[in-house]
Amino acid sequence: MIRRESTGGAEWNELGSGMVAASGGEGRLRRRVVLASALTAAWLVADGSADSVGRDGNRRAAAVARRRAHTDVLFIGAHPDDESFNLSTFGQWRENLGWSTSVVTITRGEGGGNAAGPEEGPELGLIREAEERRATGMVGIENVYYLDKPDFWYTLSAPLTARIWGEQDTLARLVRLVRQTTPHVIVIMDPRPFDQHGGHQLSARLGIEAFRSAADPLAFPEQITVEGLTPWSPDRLLAQNYGFRSLLGRGPSEVRRTDPATGLPVIGVWSGTRSREHGTTWAQVERDAARLYRTQGFAAMPAQVPPDPQQLDSDWFTVLAEQGRFIEAAVHRQSGLAPLYAEFAAWADRIGLPWLANRAQPDYPANPTTTIPAVAVAPMLNGAEGPGEYPGPELPLALWQGDNRCTAKAKVSRYGDELYVLIEVTDHRTGAALACDDVKRHWRTDSVEIAIDPRGDSDDTSTTLKVGILPYTSGGCGPSAGRDADNHQGPVRETAPGVQVAAVVTEPYRGYRVEVRIPFRELPAAVDPAGFAMNILVYNSDTHDKTGQTRLAWSPFGSAQADPYVWGTATLAGYRPPADRPTPSAMPVIPRMAARSADSTAGLAQARRTGVSIAD
Repeated sequence: MIRRESTGGAEWNELGSGMVAASGGEGRLRRRVVLASALTAAWLVADGSADSVGRDGNRRAAAVARRRAHTDVLFIGAHPDDESFNLSTFGQWRENLGWSTSVVTITRGEGGGNAAGPEEGPELGLIREAEERRATGMVGIENVYYLDKPDFWYTLSAPLTARIWGEQDTLARLVRLVRQTTPHVIVIMDPRPFDQHGGHQLSARLGIEAFRSAADPLAFPEQITVEGLTPWSPDRLLAQNYGFRSLLGRGPSEVRRTDPATGLPVIGVWSGTRSREHGTTWAQVERDAARLYRTQGFAAMPAQVPPDPQQLDSDWFTVLAEQGRFIEAAVHRQSGLAPLYAEFAAWADRIGLPWLANRAQPDYPANPTTTIPAVAVAPMLNGAEGPGEYPGPELPLALWQGDNRCTAKAKVSRYGDELYVLIEVTDHRTGAALACDDVKRHWRTDSVEIAIDPRGDSDDTSTTLKVGILPYTSGGCGPSAGRDADNHQGPVRETAPGVQVAAVVTEPYRGYRVEVRIPFRELPAAVDPAGFAMNILVYNSDTHDKTGQTRLAWSPFGSAQADPYVWGTATLAGYRPPADRPTPSAMPVIPRMAARSADSTAGLAQARRTGVSIAD
């Protein structure tokens, strides 16, 4: 069957290609087969098509499920909002082309923030599932599949995410879903590593591999020989591309474009097209849907999109494959790659898409540097600068994200085996006062963050210490501090009891000062006096809806809070670490609790409707 795609006029059909991958999970496989056979037995009897499943029940079960679960487009994301900025496209494809879309979400976002309530962990994950189902339902998406992998803190590392998710098991689940839902188009996130969530990267990498492996009978063969599935070759593979969002109006989407980094073709779908069903633009439909992701602060978005169509943007997608085959482009290899980018380039070579690594590592600006002076007397921890406490240079914090709603500066000194940091923030309006025990995800309100890579050799934040400090809280308990997205997360009283904080909040409010004492023994490795790296960041909120407007940083580039390659370097004059201080970093503590599909009423109902069993 040949289909014609309207945006570019390209023809695409079903072709096969293959990749060998590992198998696993015999117990889960057996339960999956039994469930699928039982579901289909009931359907066959009800439909009058058979009196029993018979000897070939597994294959017949798979065939029935395949018909019921078929989708034209399959979006693969990591969290329950990753599709939110493409909903206008999926709605248009359904209304204008008759294409159905389904969504695969690898986690339920248990590790994210919650702007709507106190829930976290698996409880938050089920809330986010409900938000996702409501939002996607507004554009006609009926099925959202979850792989039940754990979401943890924000990281830029796909390799770290792969360790937590279990790379081969996640790939097997994706391949199974592609074979069950038989999509013609797969849409993934951007797999490239710079300034992007590691979960997004890995979901895209696995989506690319699933695009190939689903067609290969040698990939996860037990899905074919035991579960009764058959190989399936999608036609087209698209990846989200946010590099063209500044192009407004219909015109730009009608021009064939090329991604400047990879050299691959890019297509655009304009959000200003009016929906016959909704009686408004698809941009407005998408905005109405996006505001349903309340836990992620999306309800704070303006309710109305610009009324002028020339102010509405397009969704952009890089075309990675057509007619079941990868599109080729020129390869421009970079030398001197940092480990995280070298790993990505090696993966791109292995998968057969080396051009994806073109210019993947950006031109990092020079890291800021400073010398941390030693002081003879420990600074008094009172949120103020006393005489001689901070004799070193002032560190200016520059705008990193958002707009100019506040300013800040910092000073650092060392007393013996302890680091002292003083940050002064000039502001004009308070954010939300969080509860005393609600110290996670400090970026939701006014806060300070100190990030330290003790040896200056970290590739991700799992080998660092990151302390977030709230200068004020509700309930009269003063400042509060907790670790987030680092080697061991949680309130500092539990994870780094030697860390102490003090804060002074001005009355009337004109800002605040935060002072922090960090003993080097609380760091995950011994300090290298010549390689010590750190960043100092300020988050600012002028609302009480737990969303931020401004971010500042000493080193403001890319994901300044999560990319140790960005952080500034500091020489610790005259410091020598104790002989008994460990050099290697401790194994990171990473939460692995995931919400389960077995606890989702909507997920169980979907499994009965489609015949695609829940993750286990």
